[in-house]
Amino acid sequence: MPPSTTAGRRRGGRAVAAGVLLASLTTLLSAAAPHAATAAGAAPSVRSGAPTGKPLPVRPQGRARVTAAVLDLDGPARQPTVYGDDAPYDTASISKVDILAALLLKAQDAHRGLTAQERAYAAPMIRRSDNASANALWRRIGRAPGLAAANKRLGLTATRGGSGPRWGLTRTTASDQVRLLRAVFGTPSAAHAGSTALNGGSRAYIRTLMTHVSSDQTWGVPAASGAAPAVKNGWLQRDTSGLWDVNSVGQVGAHGHRYLVAVLSDGSASMKDGVRLVEAAARASVSSASGR
Repeated sequence: MPPSTTAGRRRGGRAVAAGVLLASLTTLLSAAAPHAATAAGAAPSVRSGAPTGKPLPVRPQGRARVTAAVLDLDGPARQPTVYGDDAPYDTASISKVDILAALLLKAQDAHRGLTAQERAYAAPMIRRSDNASANALWRRIGRAPGLAAANKRLGLTATRGGSGPRWGLTRTTASDQVRLLRAVFGTPSAAHAGSTALNGGSRAYIRTLMTHVSSDQTWGVPAASGAAPAVKNGWLQRDTSGLWDVNSVGQVGAHGHRYLVAVLSDGSASMKDGVRLVEAAARASVSSASGR
């Protein structure tokens, strides 16, 4: 078969896969909670290093929103493919991975490992999403200024720590969360800013905790996995509206490749609705990224 014909078929396959993803996400957004917060006026778009689809339709007002970012660790791409508007969301408990990374950088700078007390906080913070442990480590890293200093080294560009003790109101984007995941799960390389910030022991420690979360914490991006995943989830019900922020980040294995996946959402009427939205977006985005 002539090379030009092969390339054309590959492009066609990618377009079809992206079209399926866009249709899936549009359906999910249309079916989301009818009492969600009012949407921003701009139309979400699909952004990637390669053409993978058309912009999503404008999200109707009063609906939940969702953004997914995916990076194939075993592929040639250096930047994640983003599905939806790569705008900031509140992190809720996914910021705990960032807090732990900042703590480990602090320990590295002091040429030491984590203390017994720090480990006693870190393990439940990731494995059980324990908030009291996060409170303690948030103070230990220096709250938002400490997080910002660590994120500069990790290559994050769009994450801002919550004010005062409010680590759960840290703001981030799906693509920034993939940058953080790459600093943990990627192979150190000069091609990626932040890829050498965490040493091998620090990366292994975070990976171990994320691959051994409690059974009630295994929802979210693992829905896209055919192999043992690593995950950290976050959820938060808003006091003013009663609506839910539901987020999930991690590494999954699918179709023989390793994928870093971040799915952020807000405006769901219930946590159950948010989990369903996040899991469907994770499956659809990984499927599209893999060309399936």
